[in-house]
Amino acid sequence: MSLAVTLSRAQEGIAAPQVVVEVHLSGGLPATNIVGLPEAAVREARDRVRVAIQSTAFEYPNRRVTVNLAPAELPKDGGRFDLAIALGILAASGQVPREKLDDCEFLGELALTGALRGVPGVLPALLRARACGRRVVIPRENATEAALVSDVDVRVADTLAEVCAWLRGAQELSAPVAVENDGGVDDGPDLSDVRGQLQARRALEITAVGGHHLLLIGPPGTGKTMLAERLPGILPPLSESEALETCVVLSIAGQPTDLAQWRRRPFRAPHHTASAVALVGGGSTPRPGEISLAHNGVLFLDELPEFSRHVLEVLREPMESGHIVISRAARQSTFPAQFQMVAIL
Repeated sequence: MSLAVTLSRAQEGIAAPQVVVEVHLSGGLPATNIVGLPEAAVREARDRVRVAIQSTAFEYPNRRVTVNLAPAELPKDGGRFDLAIALGILAASGQVPREKLDDCEFLGELALTGALRGVPGVLPALLRARACGRRVVIPRENATEAALVSDVDVRVADTLAEVCAWLRGAQELSAPVAVENDGGVDDGPDLSDVRGQLQARRALEITAVGGHHLLLIGPPGTGKTMLAERLPGILPPLSESEALETCVVLSIAGQPTDLAQWRRRPFRAPHHTASAVALVGGGSTPRPGEISLAHNGVLFLDELPEFSRHVLEVLREPMESGHIVISRAARQSTFPAQFQMVAIL
């Protein structure tokens, strides 16, 4: 039977729903069709995958290739399914063993040379794969954030050829180096740098202990911004679960995680000209905004009266509920939004 099944993960907010990649080879004129609500980047995978397979010295089937991405109602975007599609085609044509694909999930974009490129949103996919008890193969570019997750079997590869050799048992794939973390964080702005300002320092300490929001009022040049930047330094370091939540948001936003400060609370300071979408997030593929990027940290609004009223109104719901729900066409994505706000009037 010319049918093979591989597993991958889509990106939908902080969730990573499973995607089953079904590949079927049949007779007829040679053609490759991808179905299952693919967007443009996924439809273009048929050309990337074909050239990558040929560049890796494998044979691309001279038959009708049908690729189904299930569930069909879930929109698929990005190049994250390239590796799973390529391995499904090779397995359906008998060039790699099918049984080796059963307990593995594959993420990665393919270059025309067969090299693997990193993709955003790997961290939430690893967390879901850990819950399912599966191993995951990812590009080496994503090894840094993969090292943050413990108790999950992750393998990193540089090329499609390495993955195929691993499936055949010809070589081993390395695992990401685990992060050695003693609970500390790197140096940053510290409240001990401030001389005087006893009343303002006391206000920051009360804010840090009680988890309150803070409004600083005073003339220019009195050190309000300097004090606000030092609030994360007196907050307790993030716990492992909180740090993973914060890193998940960064992974979805495509921002690299700095291992030196992954336990440090984020500090976001959007400009007063920022739009409502910049704060709450959005886009054709929903991405987190400044509010979600400040999750478990501090959102700093300098010159509060300069922000438009509409922008300030969008802060009300996440401050009350602790999360943001973004609806776009048929997609609905939820992002976390628990933060302490510091504003300057």
